Amino acid sequence: MSIRFQTLLLTAAALLPLAAQAQQQLLPAQSEIRFVSRQMGVPVEGKFKAFSAQVAFDPAQLASSRIAFTVDTGSASISREADAELVKPVWFNVAQFPKATFESRSIKRLEGARYEVAGKLSIKGVSSDVVVPVTLSQSGATTTATGSFPIQRLSFRIGEKEWSDTAMVADEVQVSFKIALSGVPKL
Repeated sequence: MSIRFQTLLLTAAALLPLAAQAQQQLLPAQSEIRFVSRQMGVPVEGKFKAFSAQVAFDPAQLASSRIAFTVDTGSASISREADAELVKPVWFNVAQFPKATFESRSIKRLEGARYEVAGKLSIKGVSSDVVVPVTLSQSGATTTATGSFPIQRLSFRIGEKEWSDTAMVADEVQVSFKIALSGVPKL
């Protein structure tokens, strides 16, 4: 083995712990993903009970920062009656599409603790580019990211057939989140 190759291996081995250290941990008990739709003009609130995040965020190195979410679509909850419907093919089709995902492509600082995260949202096999506004705050070792953004449910085939009538259920759904993380560098 050449000295050059050994040096390369040793350098890579030394950097692995740094890459692992850049990964932050989701604090599920302090985090939530909610949504509000309108049914016949009346707001209907729901939430996703199960989701995970893979976050490597450094405010000093936005170009190399990454955020990815995976949401268990079967964990969508509005009410007992609605929950039984949401798993069906016309809504989330959980049997075929058990997960929705978001993967960041870029993170841009706007001002202060406000950021824009651009990425790809995939639900029910349909992907779309979205820009998500995020506000960060820190308290001790916990960093909290909050924000909200609209999606058009019909673009993702959520509420098909008779449920595609927007007089019954509005097309726009507001998604909001509060994500608590540990391990984020000081803002």
